[in-house]
Amino acid sequence: MALDPETLRVAVYRSLATTGRAPTWPALAAALNCQVADVTAGLRLLHDQRHLVLDDDGCIALAHPFGTVDFGFSVKGSHTLWWGGCVWDSFAIPNLVPGERSVLVATTCPACGRPHAWTVTNEGPPDGPQLAHFLVPVPRIWDDVLFTCSNQRVFCDEACLAAWLAREGRERGYSTDLATVWRLASHWYAGRLERGYRRREPAAAAAYFREVGLRGSFWGLPADE
Repeated sequence: MALDPETLRVAVYRSLATTGRAPTWPALAAALNCQVADVTAGLRLLHDQRHLVLDDDGCIALAHPFGTVDFGFSVKGSHTLWWGGCVWDSFAIPNLVPGERSVLVATTCPACGRPHAWTVTNEGPPDGPQLAHFLVPVPRIWDDVLFTCSNQRVFCDEACLAAWLAREGRERGYSTDLATVWRLASHWYAGRLERGYRRREPAAAAAYFREVGLRGSFWGLPADE
């Protein structure tokens, strides 16, 4: 009997949600009563469908909002420590994982190295004057999703952001406050730990971005909004 990709997807996501780690291929094969080759093929299909991201070695690098390597953010819950895939993903975790209503999100400013940490809950945005910056426009996120997520970071202020852009030779993307990032993250991944989850189509994603206060072509919205 063929391995159901949705069963595999849920198994991966629930392992990451509860342990902070992706299960091994043999563990998945044993749990799902299949061969390791079936798991490998199933993960490749999920990668192609953009449900998770495999690295060049075929290992799970991201199953948004969970990372398996350091993308610049740690997320500490009451029982689990996660790598957040980016600031967007890190703020999403307490809104997604049952029983983790409050987490400690920690990072450093990419420009000056100053540490930042916030208590992030599922009830409202954290306090903080810092500036979140998204380098890659939404229509190009999946051109290189690992690069994209690695560059959704938090800076001390405009001066640090400007210094980093100059140092890296990058054009400015989209910057916003922590409250807007929290609104973006709060329901973006709703249902991802359950069977039957469907990724948002472009029109639904655009409506969501507009609802949480994002504007312009960077987010795939009309430039004059």
